[in-house]
Amino acid sequence: MSLRFSRRPASRSLLASLCIWAGAAALGLGSFAASAQGVIRFGAPLPITGPLAPEALKQQQGYDLWAEQVNKAGGIKVGAKKMKVEIVYTDYQSNTPRAVQTAEKLVTQDKVDFLFSPFGSGAAKAASTVSEKYGMPTIAATASSSQVYDQGYKYLFGTFTPNDTLTTPLADIVKLKAAGVRKVAILARNDLFPLAIAQEMEKAAKERGMEVVFFEKYAINTLDHSAALSQIKSKAPHWIFATGYINDLVLIKKQMADQKMEAPVVTMIAGPAYQEFIDAAGKGAENITSAAWWHPSARYKGVDIFGTPANYAKLFREKYKSEPDYAQASASVSGVLFQIAIEKAGSLDKVKVRDELARMNLQTFWGPVKFGPTGQITSLEPPVFQIQNGKTVVVFPAAIKQGELKLGVK
Repeated sequence: MSLRFSRRPASRSLLASLCIWAGAAALGLGSFAASAQGVIRFGAPLPITGPLAPEALKQQQGYDLWAEQVNKAGGIKVGAKKMKVEIVYTDYQSNTPRAVQTAEKLVTQDKVDFLFSPFGSGAAKAASTVSEKYGMPTIAATASSSQVYDQGYKYLFGTFTPNDTLTTPLADIVKLKAAGVRKVAILARNDLFPLAIAQEMEKAAKERGMEVVFFEKYAINTLDHSAALSQIKSKAPHWIFATGYINDLVLIKKQMADQKMEAPVVTMIAGPAYQEFIDAAGKGAENITSAAWWHPSARYKGVDIFGTPANYAKLFREKYKSEPDYAQASASVSGVLFQIAIEKAGSLDKVKVRDELARMNLQTFWGPVKFGPTGQITSLEPPVFQIQNGKTVVVFPAAIKQGELKLGVK
């Protein structure tokens, strides 16, 4: 059974909230009751417990920061009135089948008005059937794999560009800056996004004349990578490319250190964008390259409630006493896009809001937002960065470049 967490406007008493929710649930009119009280409810199924819990925390921070700013401004304008935001969280315990179940519960029992996808490409794809079944506009804040969007569905939208928008610039930079890189070893978590981006890396490397000397998948929840790393070491690659989530990649990096493994280029996706990775890996994080969909050094000027990356970072620091990364920013912009679509529609009508998302073409603190025909964003140029002196330094694109790529051991 999923856990239920909610963020209700402070003006409503706890007793009144419980009475409204219970009565609405009993009558099957939860959405009407919430709307009648001036509240728009967004469902957010997250892996609050289990191996993906660090990622869930980032999503929750991003959603909560957006909701807080909207409610401080009086709410979302719907026609002639403003309505406050409430986010209903459910915990699917890092289990994809449960993600589908909790998404359906949010729609059918909790009666949310709109939905955020579960974390990652695999769970987002699985739960997209729920969105389509109920005609529920849904935004995926952490799904980049094209397989999520190629199902012909109309109600799913995603804030991440396709995986090759990360691997292509990475491969181009390495080819340009490190001509001696000829042999590539790839270790990938056997999960939809990590495996898909590893396959894109394999393709990009081969297209640039590099030899992929090792490609192996590891199972979800693998704790011992020593055998695979030993095989990689025996191949003496110039570029080691590992995929997974933050706990996977911290573990892989530590086990690489145990085997004294080095290479001119070491890339990991998608942990190094997180300060938690840098803190956990310590000196071992130095010179690791990665790519993501957003960086606070970007210089966008948006029409949304945050306006610029600098302002977003300022508000995030004030609330959480830390720097934001792409995961939190993507969650916040998902709320932003719902807000803009609802205000343009002037209604909570799901078809009208869905249509406004589909035709969206505007600038936000996240960057330019335009969705392609499948619902996946097509308008971003994701940054490539490297950890240098314990900080992320953007090396691409030129507009926000902060430094040059540095090579490790020759």
